[in-house]
Amino acid sequence: MTSPNATIDLLTDLVQRPSVTPEDHGCQALIADRLARIGFTIEHMPAGDVKNLWARFGDKDPLVVLAGHTDVVPTGDESEWRVPPFSASVIDNKMYGRGTSDMKGGVAAMITAAERVIESHKTLNGSIAFLITSDEEGPAVDGTRHVVETLRARGTNIHQCIVGEPSSSDRLGDVIRHGRRGSLGVKLVVKGIQGHVAYPHLARNPVHDLTPFLTELVNIVWDEGNDFFPPTTLQISNIHAGTGATNVIPGSAVVDFNLRYCPITSPESIRSTIEQLAVDHQLDADFTWLDSANPFITQPGPLTAAVERAVVKHTGVKATLNTAGGTSDGRFIATLAEEVIEFGTTNATIHQIDECVDLDELTTASLIYEHVLVELLTNAS
Repeated sequence: MTSPNATIDLLTDLVQRPSVTPEDHGCQALIADRLARIGFTIEHMPAGDVKNLWARFGDKDPLVVLAGHTDVVPTGDESEWRVPPFSASVIDNKMYGRGTSDMKGGVAAMITAAERVIESHKTLNGSIAFLITSDEEGPAVDGTRHVVETLRARGTNIHQCIVGEPSSSDRLGDVIRHGRRGSLGVKLVVKGIQGHVAYPHLARNPVHDLTPFLTELVNIVWDEGNDFFPPTTLQISNIHAGTGATNVIPGSAVVDFNLRYCPITSPESIRSTIEQLAVDHQLDADFTWLDSANPFITQPGPLTAAVERAVVKHTGVKATLNTAGGTSDGRFIATLAEEVIEFGTTNATIHQIDECVDLDELTTASLIYEHVLVELLTNAS
């Protein structure tokens, strides 16, 4: 039988593998071996530099998919961490390390949940599958999207899917994500004329041209959101200009910014507004646009109801549904699945120095996943 500490032990093994995107460092091989031992059919679906795992138990409908990723973001300055970021050290009942929360913790909890369900039930009224990628934190081209396209070509239907992202906000179970906003990235290059700072009349400073444009840009109110999505937001992430010398007016300036958009504001209208604003400010500008994530929403159904009931049973919390936060691979799965939700541990430290997960949350999350699988795929509840 699966030991009480199985989730923690598995997470320790996964975190100690430095799988910075798109690297996997043996995480999926470990997962595949573990799932194969309890009867899963294993299929590796690599694409480019990305490793993907599709593992299925059973061949009947409905198919419930547990989805996640083994890649993590870079650690940043490792000297700033209280412990080495791939040590999986436990301090005050929290495991520290890159990926503990986002989202190797979710992967470990889902695997041990599936192990207990299969150990306890001789037959299932359906099937369980795992979809694991090493490309969620990267370009997200050869990962989950590739697997979903392969499954669609085969005629595979996904009925319900839980993405084990850390959805909870203040405490485990307070948030279930049932959709996400879109993501529109922009690179703006403003051209000027390079020159000596003492002779500005012989040059044109693109930073000076850019400043009033950016002031107006960041103050645009795009929309107020709606009943399902928060408002569209814009954030500038990078600004580059200059040669490094202090006495040279730069010849160009580059700005990167991103909009997380509510679907009531289309990416086409955003693009038109921003390009017209550049014309109004007489910028010599080139834009590069990347609409990297379409918004999606899933209507509550049997899966959402099962998760809500499991959360109440194991935490006493009544979960709320929302679509806040960043993007996730749920956007790809939603094109094939009838119902997709994201549920996992709290997200207060994701992508940060000293990322960590509370071990009590982790073990409770695994119990919630188990409860949901039992409710959806057996006659028990």
